[in-house]
Amino acid sequence: MRSFVFMFALVVFLSGHIHPIFAQTREQGPWWPHPIWGKDDQAGGSNWITPEKILEAMKLVKTGKVYEIGQVYSADMPLFGQRTYSMIIPSSPTDGPLGENRLVYHDEFLVAEIGQVGTQFDGPGHIGTRMEMADGTEQDVFYNGFTIDEMKSPYGLLQLGIEHIKPIITRGILVDVAAYKGVDVLPSSYEVTVEDVQGALMKQGISEDSIKPGDAILFRYGWSRYWKDHDTYNTNPPGIGMAVARWVVDKKASMIGSDQWATEVIPNPDARLAFPIHQELITKNGIWNLESMNLESLSQDEAYEFLFIHTPIRFKGATGSPARPIAIR
Repeated sequence: MRSFVFMFALVVFLSGHIHPIFAQTREQGPWWPHPIWGKDDQAGGSNWITPEKILEAMKLVKTGKVYEIGQVYSADMPLFGQRTYSMIIPSSPTDGPLGENRLVYHDEFLVAEIGQVGTQFDGPGHIGTRMEMADGTEQDVFYNGFTIDEMKSPYGLLQLGIEHIKPIITRGILVDVAAYKGVDVLPSSYEVTVEDVQGALMKQGISEDSIKPGDAILFRYGWSRYWKDHDTYNTNPPGIGMAVARWVVDKKASMIGSDQWATEVIPNPDARLAFPIHQELITKNGIWNLESMNLESLSQDEAYEFLFIHTPIRFKGATGSPARPIAIR
C-alpha cells in the first residue's frame, strides 16, 4: 500500500501538478535534498565556483577592459511597488574640525530595502513554494527543502541567508537577444524562447556545447533603456519563459541575470502562475538571479564572453544583496 501511494504521488507530480500529495517530507521532496551538494547545502550554484573554474575564467581576460554592468543606486531609480530608498548626509561636514590637524569628515544615513531596489541579487531565502506535506500540513518550502519554520526570524533568516553564497568569479556569457532579433529593445511581455537563445549564441559565435557548469548567463533584452522612464521600466518587461529556465538548469549555470527587474517574462503567459521562473531556478535548483543590470556597453562592444565577478554582500540572514557586478574582457 505504501509503494502504491508513493507511485501515485510521483505520477501526480510528473504530470505537472504544482503540489504533489503524499510525496514530500522535510527529508525528501520533489527537489530536495540537492542531488549533488546534499541536504545541508545553502550555497546552490555558487558551489560550482572552484579554484579551477576561476583560473579557467581568468584566461578570458585579453585587454583588461572593465565593464560596469550594474546600475548606479540613486533616489531617482525605478522602484518596485512602494519600495524604499533614501540616503541622507546629516550635515556637511558631518563632524569636525577635529584635532590640531582640523580633520573633517562625511557620514551618511541610508534606509533601503534590498529586493527590487536597483541592481539586486536574489538569494536562497527569497522565493519559496507553499505545498502540502505527507502529514497533511501545509508548509512554505524553500531551496533544498528548508521550511519557513526553520528559517523565520524577525532579525534575519536563520537558514538560507545570503551569507552562504560564495563569491561568483566565473565565465560570463552575454545572450544578446535584442540584437539577435534586430531591435534596440524587445517588446513588452515578449517571451524569450530556447530558439532565440540558441540563435543568439550562434550569431555571436558561441557554441552551446561550450557552456559549462558554473558559467553565469546574462540575458540582454534592451530594457535598461527605460531606466529613467519608471512607468515603462516597471510594466510588463520581456523575459525568459519556463523552457529557457529548464535550458539554464540543464546547463548547470551558477546564476543568471538580465537588464530588467525580474529576468522572467511578465506577466507569465499562463495567467494562473506568479513568477514561476523564480521558483524553477531559485527554489528548485539553486540557480541565483541578478536583476536590473545594464548590459548596453557589452552589447555595443560585442563582448559576449568575459570574466564575470559578483560578490554578494554578506548581510547575515538577508534574502538578497545589492550588487556591483563587473565584466572584464
